[in-house]
Amino acid sequence: MNPRIDDWSGKRVWLLGASSGIGAALGRALLARDACVALSARNAARLLEVAAGEQQALVLPCDAADEASLRTAWEALLAAWGGVDVALYVAGDYLPMRAWELDVAKARHMIAVNFGGAVSFAACVLPQLLRQGNGQIGFVASVAGYRGLPKSLIYGPTKAALINFAEALYLDLEPKGIGVRLINPGFVATPLTAQNDFAMPALLTPEQAAAETIAGFAGGAFEIHYPKRFTRVLKLLAHLPYRIYFPLLRHLAGE
Repeated sequence: MNPRIDDWSGKRVWLLGASSGIGAALGRALLARDACVALSARNAARLLEVAAGEQQALVLPCDAADEASLRTAWEALLAAWGGVDVALYVAGDYLPMRAWELDVAKARHMIAVNFGGAVSFAACVLPQLLRQGNGQIGFVASVAGYRGLPKSLIYGPTKAALINFAEALYLDLEPKGIGVRLINPGFVATPLTAQNDFAMPALLTPEQAAAETIAGFAGGAFEIHYPKRFTRVLKLLAHLPYRIYFPLLRHLAGE
């Protein structure tokens, strides 16, 4: 369904959300594979740590939720490299939230980062990919977007929107030779998931998640999801009727 990438040497990659977690681990892993990696996020100091002085690293600080900032970074990338082979949106915000804790300001920020930023990212990148007639764009969503989950009142819907967005992009772009990747991780140990006060099954390190993502690019699948022992269970749950799904999920959550 997508062009396979098993050799990253010389590939021009833009990672938005590369200062910590999966994005930082992916940046390091791709640099180790001799890719040219543009690293973007708000924290310039952390981006420099990820770049580690590598000659093929390009540090382009920006705010994913600020369209003008994002576009400035993109224009700097184009000026330096003239194009991109793979663009990955890894930026994300997460705050556990229940119905009785609904905070509109915090909800809007999650929406702006998790979905609004992804749309702005695509608007920057797609005209260039279409001019090239090749390349790939990908989005790190989450298995939380498969179906409603406890404590995921706003986060889950933003990821569901991102999943739907990636699906629609694939339908439009695949006939034009542009690859689209949807990356749905389970639990990964990051500063964001450190907020969770519950057990996280099949928890991965960011380095494991990065390795799984790179392995996914070596295949042609539209969706890259991991770890399979966890994501396959959630896919099964997502297809259950609501009268079974809701009681089962409450039982699994200990509620």
